[in-house]
Amino acid sequence: MELTGEVKEIIYQNEVNSYTVAEFETDEEEITIVGYLPFINVGDTLKLVGKIVTHQDYGEQFKVDTFEKTMPKSLSSLERYLANGTIKGVGPATAKKIVDTFGEETLHVLKFEPEKLSNIKGINKEKAIAISETFLENWELWQIVGYLEKFGIGVQNAKNVYKKLGSNAIDEIEKNPYILIDVANNVDFKKIDKIAIENGTSLDYAERIKCGIKYAINIACTNGHCRVQKQNLITFCRELLNVTEEEIEENIITLKVLNQIVEENDWLYLAAFYTAEQNIAEKTQVLIQSKNIKKIENIKKELKTIEKKSDIELSEKQKEAIEAINENNVCIITGGPGTGKTTIIKIVIELYEKQGKKVVLCAPTGRAAKRMTETTGKEAKTLHRLLEIGKQDEENKLETVDRELAPLDADVVIADEMSMVDIFIMNYLVKALYQGTKLVLVGDVDQLPSVGPGSILKDMINSEKITTITLNKIFRQAAKSKIILNSHRVNEGENFLKKEDIENEELNEDFFYINEINQEKILHQVITLCNGRLKNYGDYDFFKNIQVITPTKKGMLGTKELNKTLQKYLNPLQESLLEKQIGDTIYREQDRVMQIKNNYDIFWERTNPEYETGSGVFNGELGTIIKIDDIEKVVKIKFDDEKEAWYSYQDLDQIEHSYAITIHKAQRKRVWCCNNDSSTIITNAAYKKLTIYRNDKS
Repeated sequence: MELTGEVKEIIYQNEVNSYTVAEFETDEEEITIVGYLPFINVGDTLKLVGKIVTHQDYGEQFKVDTFEKTMPKSLSSLERYLANGTIKGVGPATAKKIVDTFGEETLHVLKFEPEKLSNIKGINKEKAIAISETFLENWELWQIVGYLEKFGIGVQNAKNVYKKLGSNAIDEIEKNPYILIDVANNVDFKKIDKIAIENGTSLDYAERIKCGIKYAINIACTNGHCRVQKQNLITFCRELLNVTEEEIEENIITLKVLNQIVEENDWLYLAAFYTAEQNIAEKTQVLIQSKNIKKIENIKKELKTIEKKSDIELSEKQKEAIEAINENNVCIITGGPGTGKTTIIKIVIELYEKQGKKVVLCAPTGRAAKRMTETTGKEAKTLHRLLEIGKQDEENKLETVDRELAPLDADVVIADEMSMVDIFIMNYLVKALYQGTKLVLVGDVDQLPSVGPGSILKDMINSEKITTITLNKIFRQAAKSKIILNSHRVNEGENFLKKEDIENEELNEDFFYINEINQEKILHQVITLCNGRLKNYGDYDFFKNIQVITPTKKGMLGTKELNKTLQKYLNPLQESLLEKQIGDTIYREQDRVMQIKNNYDIFWERTNPEYETGSGVFNGELGTIIKIDDIEKVVKIKFDDEKEAWYSYQDLDQIEHSYAITIHKAQRKRVWCCNNDSSTIITNAAYKKLTIYRNDKS
């Protein structure tokens, strides 16, 4: 059944999944419509496909299966449509002026002659063009959003599809729905496959099999791998696609010919992963073999001078590491907490800057970069910021700088927390270096691997092609910390230090282990610690220097419940704080939040230490909600690296509360070696125990 009409009133709309209840007016009647209708506003004219259903409480309703927006038929409908707030710069007053001025020609002007809008008072030529562009872009996007809903593809993903396929997106998908595997993020192949087969696609359709193969490899990549064994892939695809092994192998050959996948020694790669791996290997080898023009003569003498001036005594391993950095264009320094990596970095900076060389510091996350800045006294940037990944060009369009054409202006590049770096970021980094640039990679190989694909640091060390210095001595100051001692004991398979095991009276009381089996008691401990106990103990403020981490998302001690509970105690409802409920989540001003997926498109600006703009907020970045605007339906978040970004309500599925985070997310913030005034609380839900790590004198 098909209906065409206008949205008269929105009774209810879920901001997360866009489930909508609205009053809808056709030429014959008014009827309540229900269904998943993203971006629907009062005044929109729609063509709906669905069926009449009877609700036990609300009576007869029209249940929408699919929808598309159509151009408003009447001038009053057009005015309401323009005034609904979806076109930036056009409110009710401006909408009335536009319609009153152009009447039946309004749509034609908006589409084809936008410069005429500048004849209206308050609209200059720049604003006129912007209104037209927004109108056309929104119109095309709305069509695509409505179409993709049946594939289970949400608003943000639909935007990505639109950016990649443009105005012909629907036509392209109609021809080959499997194209969504290439242009959308994390789509469900099985759902696309079901729809395609219901529309007559045969099981042996070549595009279906090829996309199924790429989907299968992608599954491996989302779990951190860069490749999959060929026979395992074939076995998986036979079950997924219900086709013969021969058909799968034929399409593997086709994909290889098309340079979409690569086979090497019975392993299959997506081409992008293989290319990245190869480029990293080749570029690193070029750096290693390049003439060492940054070598400092009399390095031993220089080190003695620094030791005397700074009143420090370097260990033999630290000297060896610094000398290795001096002798080699590429060098890896690895070791656990308290083994002197930061001291090495500071001395390398001093040595090379004394020689007039430019040293650049970087790290994979905002937190890691901030920590590097604090410990060295020299600015460190995130790798994304340094390499300008996701930079905005002059027209506010996404632009990633080709670093092979514009290498970094640096003599020495020091990259910290390398265990967190995935294959693609490493590829960007090596592309950005001149042949004579010195590259120093620093990290703890015993940390969890990167969230993205690849295990760069470990693989580079295992290759034995790069000079690697492993630090294993815990320095006296660090040895006073139970945190550091216990982290090394864990790596060695030993238990935590017990009170009776401790002979050193100088040990800091920076580590506490509380053995508790009752989950409610554990929860109470976490609340009291965060809500005042730690503040009374060491003037710790939750929003500045306390983090709760847990192994799981579900259960009483999972992130979902912990975040709800901690928000209640730490950021309770106040008249002065605006909030917005989306689904069962309440977002409130001053809430701590975290980005949970990479978004290269979101625009941000930073005013401290200097004004700059760009785009891209990445998985694991922490921030605070500083403003909620219910009129514009947006939320402003200030991240820990000082960048500020606006999120529409529809995009808040990329954000979750971060009062408590999972251990895997916590690796991106280096909880083992916290700031000097930080505290970390770890709940172990699996074993129903609570562990508290504190560090006030690291």
